[in-house]
Amino acid sequence: MNPAGAARDAEASGSGADDDVVQPPPSAAAATPALAGRGRLLRAGVARDTAAVRHLVTFLVVTVATVLLTRGFLALAGYPQVGGAGLHVAHVLWGGLLLAVAVVVLLSYVGPAVRSLGAVLAGVGFGLFVDEIGKFVTADNDYFYGPTAALIYAVLVVLVLLVEAMHGRRRHHRAEYLAVAADRAAAGLAGGLTDAGRAEVLVLLQRGGDEPGAAELRRLVDAIPHDDVTVPDPVRGLVLRADRWLRAAVRLRWAGVVVVAAVLAVAAASAAVGVRSLVDGPVWLGGVVLLGVATTAACCAVGSVRALRGGRGSDAAAWVRRGVLVSLLVTQPLVFGVLQWTATAGLLVDLAVFALLDVALRDGAQHDARARRD
Repeated sequence: MNPAGAARDAEASGSGADDDVVQPPPSAAAATPALAGRGRLLRAGVARDTAAVRHLVTFLVVTVATVLLTRGFLALAGYPQVGGAGLHVAHVLWGGLLLAVAVVVLLSYVGPAVRSLGAVLAGVGFGLFVDEIGKFVTADNDYFYGPTAALIYAVLVVLVLLVEAMHGRRRHHRAEYLAVAADRAAAGLAGGLTDAGRAEVLVLLQRGGDEPGAAELRRLVDAIPHDDVTVPDPVRGLVLRADRWLRAAVRLRWAGVVVVAAVLAVAAASAAVGVRSLVDGPVWLGGVVLLGVATTAACCAVGSVRALRGGRGSDAAAWVRRGVLVSLLVTQPLVFGVLQWTATAGLLVDLAVFALLDVALRDGAQHDARARRD
C-alpha cells in the first residue's frame, strides 16, 4: 500500500488520529500578549455597552413614572380590584409578566435595535412590581404601609449606585469600543447601515484604536450595504433631545444661579422636615436630615465662592453636584419616610439639577481634553 496515498485518503475522508484535536488558529499565539493586560471581565468576553447608561436611565425613569402614575390612577379610581369571588389579581403579577416579556425580547435578538423597547418594558414591569413592596414586607399585606415611599426610594438609590459602580467609575477600554462597534455591525449585516449608523460605528472603531481585529472589522463595515430606512427609536430620540435641552440650559448665563437656588430651596424644605422631627420625633431622623442639609448648603457655598472667584466652571459644578448627591442619598430618603409621596417634588428637582450638573461636567471634561491636546 502506498503510504502517501493512504494519507491522502485519510485526509479526504476526515479520519485520522488527530481528528478530535482542535488546532488553534495561527494568530492565537500572537494575540495572547494583547489580551494579557486586560481585566478578568474582558478576558471572559464581558464588554460594557457604550449606550448602557442611556438604557439604564430609561429603565429607571420609566420605573419611577410607572409608580407615580399607578399610585395616581388607583387614588382617582378608588383603588379598584381586578378579580372576584375571593380572587385579587394584583398589579405585581402584570409587572412580573412585563419583566418576563422584556427578558424574552432582549435575549431573542442580535444587535441594539430592541434594547430601548426592552428598557421600557422592564421599567414598566419593575415599577408595577416595586409599587407593591408594602405588601411584601408586612404581615397583613398592607399596600398603604407608611414607609413604602422610602423603601421604593431606597431600592432606586441602590440601583443608581449599581449603575454608577458599573459604568461611572472607570473609562471604557479600547476593546470595549471595538466590541460595541461589532455589535452595531451585526445589526448592519441583517438590515444595512444608515449614514448615521455607519458614522457611529466608525467613531467607535476610531476609539478602538489598533486593538486586535480592528482592521478586519473596518473592512467588514465597508462591505455592509447602505440602508435608507432608519429603525424608529423614540426613546433614543427623546434622550438626545433632552441632552440638547440640558446643554442649551447649561450655557445660559444665569443657569448657575438657578441651579444653586433650586438646590437650596429643596434643602430649606428638607430642613423644615428636620426641625419638625426634632420637635415631634424621631429626634435622630431630624438630626441626620439637618446634618445632610448643612452639608448640601456647605457644598453649594464652596461651589459659589469658586465660581465668583473666577475658577473653572467644572470645579464649581463638581462641588454643587456633591451637595446634590448628599441630598439624594442621605436627606431625601429620610424626608420620604416622614412626608411619603409629598416629598416627590424635591426629589424631581434634585434629579433635574443633577442631570444639568452632569452635562456641565461632561462639557467641562471635553473642553479640558481639547485644551490639553492644543
